[in-house]
Amino acid sequence: MDGCDLVGTLANISGKEAVKAFQLAGWVVRGQVGSHVAMTKPGMRANLSVPQHKELAAGTLRSLIRNAGLTVDEFLALL
Repeated sequence: MDGCDLVGTLANISGKEAVKAFQLAGWVVRGQVGSHVAMTKPGMRANLSVPQHKELAAGTLRSLIRNAGLTVDEFLALL
């Protein structure tokens, strides 16, 4: 899979959908600050701050997936 295919697979995913997928991976919603949902996971040093936009930018989503310790394929399987 090259970079162009990766961007296509991450297109049209909303913040709400991303939060649900991260919850399935064990992340817990800790609250909301403005338009961002804060998520934590026991044993992970990183926190996720997921924007609640209708469509997340591919680079933003890719960064959240990496910080969550997932691969893109693992994340897409959770959707």
